[in-house]
Amino acid sequence: MVLQKGITYMHEHTTIDLSRLKNIDDTNLNCFDETVAEYKKLYSKGVRNIVDVTNMDMRRNPMYVKRVSDETNMNIIQATGFYQDKFLPEFVTNHTVKQLTDFMIKEINEGIANTDIKAQIIGEIGTSKDMMTPREKKVFEASVIAQKETGIPITTHTTLGTYGHEQIDFFKEHGANLCKIVIGHVDLTGDIDYILHMLDQGVYVEFDTVGKENYQPDLLRVNMLKEIEKRGYTDRVFLSMDITRKSNLEYMGGIGYSYLLDKFVPLALENGVSSKFITKMLEENPAEFMNRGLKK
Repeated sequence: MVLQKGITYMHEHTTIDLSRLKNIDDTNLNCFDETVAEYKKLYSKGVRNIVDVTNMDMRRNPMYVKRVSDETNMNIIQATGFYQDKFLPEFVTNHTVKQLTDFMIKEINEGIANTDIKAQIIGEIGTSKDMMTPREKKVFEASVIAQKETGIPITTHTTLGTYGHEQIDFFKEHGANLCKIVIGHVDLTGDIDYILHMLDQGVYVEFDTVGKENYQPDLLRVNMLKEIEKRGYTDRVFLSMDITRKSNLEYMGGIGYSYLLDKFVPLALENGVSSKFITKMLEENPAEFMNRGLKK
């Protein structure tokens, strides 16, 4: 079984370094002790799994993540794949689709980089704002082939929630298994009709920027979840926070990983989201999605 029984955060970064492009140290999430403390706190609240979607070239560090897992008893799923265009390693430009596919399949079957830690999800593969660049297209093509070969699920990045419909169209055109795909950051759209269209297509969606009220207020996220529940799509939604900065953590005065459980869940319950739907998003849906990934 990929996931342990309990709560799963489906889109996180245990460590990530985007500082070379963001030009601020805050985006180099390399605070080991503080992350361990927060993951232990999550564990005490019933969280058993973190799906870590850090890949090339977010300056991933699989052994660092393993150390956090060992210190906290948290089951941390690690990923293979490539992010959006401006963060892609240069070799993506010159590699063929087959070479990129082989790279991912090797990390799934043998281990990430020079470790024996096998990737259990492909992603987060990304598109740019309102578009898919040629290099991103190459990554998406390789990811679909790797999915078909291994049965591993795919998780995506949509820049500010844009281009989600087009991602789904791409997956359909290339024969991907939509039941093994989750479209990320859909809550950033703020548009329930946009999200409902995605759910109509058969993919999963993630409300994975919970707490980032500078993008969208959490009450809007809650209201969109209420509408999703009303429409009967409760089986294909996940929750997470996508923490990527030191300032997001509690030691820096940030909201911290526990915000999802301590603040957002009560807000959702108070405003009409059912406890059954909350349990589905945090426990049942992730287990179904990740375990389905074991089967081709």
